[in-house]
Amino acid sequence: MIKISPEVVTLIMMGGVLLGVLSGFPLAIPLGGMGVIVGYLLYGSSVFDLIYSRVYALVTNYLLLAVPLFIFMGGMLERSGIAEKMYDALYLWLGGLKGGLALVTVLLGTVLAATVGVIAASISMLALVALPAMIRRGYDKSLAGGAIVAGGCLGILIPPSIMLVIYGPMAMISVGKLLMAAVFPGLLLSSLYMSYIALRCLLEPELAPAIPSEERAVPFLKKVTTAVSALLPVIILVLAVLGVIFMGIAPPTEAAASGAFVATLLTVAYRRFNFQVLKETALLTLKLASMIFLIGSCAFAFVGVFLSAGGGDVTERLILATPGGRWGAFFIVQFIVFILGFFIDWIGILFIIVPIISPLVPELGFDPLWFAMMVCVNLQTSFMTPPFAPGIFFLRGAASKELGVTMADIIRGVMPFVVLVLVGLALLVAFPDIILWLPGKMIK
Repeated sequence: MIKISPEVVTLIMMGGVLLGVLSGFPLAIPLGGMGVIVGYLLYGSSVFDLIYSRVYALVTNYLLLAVPLFIFMGGMLERSGIAEKMYDALYLWLGGLKGGLALVTVLLGTVLAATVGVIAASISMLALVALPAMIRRGYDKSLAGGAIVAGGCLGILIPPSIMLVIYGPMAMISVGKLLMAAVFPGLLLSSLYMSYIALRCLLEPELAPAIPSEERAVPFLKKVTTAVSALLPVIILVLAVLGVIFMGIAPPTEAAASGAFVATLLTVAYRRFNFQVLKETALLTLKLASMIFLIGSCAFAFVGVFLSAGGGDVTERLILATPGGRWGAFFIVQFIVFILGFFIDWIGILFIIVPIISPLVPELGFDPLWFAMMVCVNLQTSFMTPPFAPGIFFLRGAASKELGVTMADIIRGVMPFVVLVLVGLALLVAFPDIILWLPGKMIK
């Protein structure tokens, strides 16, 4: 055992993780490795008791049972055929506008976000359904790619959201309130995305030509019935999850189970359910949930050693010493989250940052629920900012090679949407009730 000052521990542990990630190692390895190595140097073999107790607390947390249940729900819906039916219905209504298909894509992404909660599933569905329709009708490839990534990434913010389920227990905030608090910020971002697309296509109509009216020559009554039949399953699913939480009928974990059950019934009703679908969905759930819990366990080991060695106190002093008072501290936290998003997965960012910053929030005078939501909205950028940018890679992997959409096209397309997320953050600072109003109306 050796003695190291908290300042040096902070530099070694944070620098080691960053170096490990930049070297190409999966995030869990540098996190767990730095926790074990530094912990052993500081505390000897007793560090394993600390690590065990923290990891055990994570994997036995009842609220986190909602994570695999929401993943199962999203995986089942991905295979149900609901996305295709919704796209066809929205296409009939908005396809005639300049940029109409891009607007439909973001709107469909918003609706899917309220049912899926996994961006890999959302972006894959949009890439398969919307991308070919836009490219073959002469849409600019960057605009089409940006709309798909931005719309698909809303799935991690608009509830049901795995991100919020993970955030809540670590920050000691009600997951139900977090889910309700995310509704209007998610809709705000969706509105900003659609406004940008509409304005840009108005100024540059050649980017997204309107669909000829003969392609949409459908009687009004049929348009209405098509829209209702496509949206009704979504409404049922939203009520099965968010409705029971809002009304106080069930907590988030039971609501997640309700959503998984209803999603399975909808897949059966659409005649898409079979053993292969069940197997693929179960494997997806196993892989994603295992990855989340592995990263979480390693991050908990890292944070446990970091905090016990005084790293949390060093971080707290640095943040509180920021010029500009509490707003200066708020800005530096948001800036750190934004920069980390270039290099680290959102799961790792949450597991590292939240235990460190959460005790500071009341001291700074901010509402913990509002502050948490600002961090989660900020993390939307992490899916669209290279070199990490999982949203970009999900689209690149799901897009057909025949469409000729390159990585450069997608990156150019998502950059305006990154700026729009920052605009959304500014609006949430100016109007905090966008976040706080709906949770205040929940039935206890």
